[in-house]
Amino acid sequence: MNQDIIRLHDHYIEEGMDRRDFLKKLTILTGGTASALAFLPMLDYSHAHAETISRDDPRLNTDYLDYPGKSGNIRAYFARKKIESKQPGVIVIHENRGLNPHIEDVIRRMALEGFTALAPDALSPMGGTPSDPDEARDLIRKLDSKQTVQNFIAAAQYLKTHPKTTGRVGVIGFCWGGGLANQLAVQTQDIQASVPFYGMQPVATDVPKIKSALLLHYAGLDERINKDIPDFEAALKSAGIDYKLYMYDGANHAFHNDTSASRYNPDAANLAWKRTIEFLSEKLIE
Repeated sequence: MNQDIIRLHDHYIEEGMDRRDFLKKLTILTGGTASALAFLPMLDYSHAHAETISRDDPRLNTDYLDYPGKSGNIRAYFARKKIESKQPGVIVIHENRGLNPHIEDVIRRMALEGFTALAPDALSPMGGTPSDPDEARDLIRKLDSKQTVQNFIAAAQYLKTHPKTTGRVGVIGFCWGGGLANQLAVQTQDIQASVPFYGMQPVATDVPKIKSALLLHYAGLDERINKDIPDFEAALKSAGIDYKLYMYDGANHAFHNDTSASRYNPDAANLAWKRTIEFLSEKLIE
């Protein structure tokens, strides 16, 4: 797909561009209204393709639960294997479209890898993730950032003290959630491993505060996020932070999301997932 179209869609989904302006510019890029409408299904995320692991998979225990956060009870999706032994905990932080079927599927994938997995709904203080993804994006932009970080720190504390976990906790975040995963690495000691996928980097002065090991995944075509990598990496090296950084050439922002026909890159997604599981296993399993 034309990268100008991908960049335009990035402005729309990541930076809050008005839908009418987005469609107008898409019409210009594609040569007409009919062409723009034909492109929309490829650009939008399809929850019809979200379930790669069945909700009723007999190997798993899954449920929705509430845990106490800074702003009150936070709703979350929970999954773990049906085994008696304790497992490390992993928080999965959603994109700026909220807790949706795709992220719930990622939780089940993580559980099958041998982790007790939890996906908090960042929009719990606003009544939870709405069915309209554009509405969810707009609500995400209205969240109190400090309060949101504290709500996810509470998730780490919940998993750390859960009777079915070992007390060791990691976090994996995508897009908006990748930026939040970086913030958790800075702001809490309750996380031992953080895996941001194409996430916004913390400011350089916060880098020495990072307390967890980092595995950083970036998309080669993601100009918006990648422009700050050099300063971030220089700060990581200067502070002596334990990190690994991988760049996936030819991949777009959100390349791991297999519900997006225009962005999903199976080679990059599968390799990044393999590296993520190896990293979390190394850092969380004693």
